[in-house]
Amino acid sequence: MRARAGLIACAALGLISARGPTRIQPNPSAVIAAEIAFNRLAQEKGQWTAFRETAAKDAVMFVPQRVLALDWLKGRADPPRAVSWTPERVYVSCDGNLAASTGGWKRPDGSVGYFTTLWRRDVKKNRWQWILDHGDTLATPRPAPEFLIGKVATCKRPDGPPPPPPAKGEKPVEPRDESLLWAADVATDGSRHLVISVWNGSGYDVVIDDKVAAQQPGGGAA
Repeated sequence: MRARAGLIACAALGLISARGPTRIQPNPSAVIAAEIAFNRLAQEKGQWTAFRETAAKDAVMFVPQRVLALDWLKGRADPPRAVSWTPERVYVSCDGNLAASTGGWKRPDGSVGYFTTLWRRDVKKNRWQWILDHGDTLATPRPAPEFLIGKVATCKRPDGPPPPPPAKGEKPVEPRDESLLWAADVATDGSRHLVISVWNGSGYDVVIDDKVAAQQPGGGAA
């Protein structure tokens, strides 16, 4: 699995006013900037240091079983040289608070692979944090697109009637956004399957479908 870290750098996010809570304009460029800064931080400060500094408290990774990232990373020494990676495709939810990015990575020993990161915007601090790190090795690099691809999911209305207006002194309820969905299944042998889908207006398109075979003993994040 790709070992990476992420500086959750925030590009400027345009705000749009609406009734109720202030919402942000979905911005794939901000997620691309986060991945690029993510890589830079790993090179400058160390691989696992960067992971620890930028993970959400509930972030998960696979080693190969699912673990809480901050528990696994606690006290872990950085390797002498960090892996490097480049984002290729980014998908952002309609409300701009959840995103997925994927691309290729390369280790100092020349081995290659791919990664997928799930990002969540910390609304209070207006920054991106990674909540899932996933990936695998490859025999050869997968073809990279000529240009970085950034797409925003079509807005999907929540099921049922809108929430009632808040009572005096209560915070307004943020509408549920289900325009970007993900599911990760891990078998007892370490094989796993990550699927990310985005709403297109009438249904969901699968945009990332990562399948990882069972690993030999001793495998995991590296």
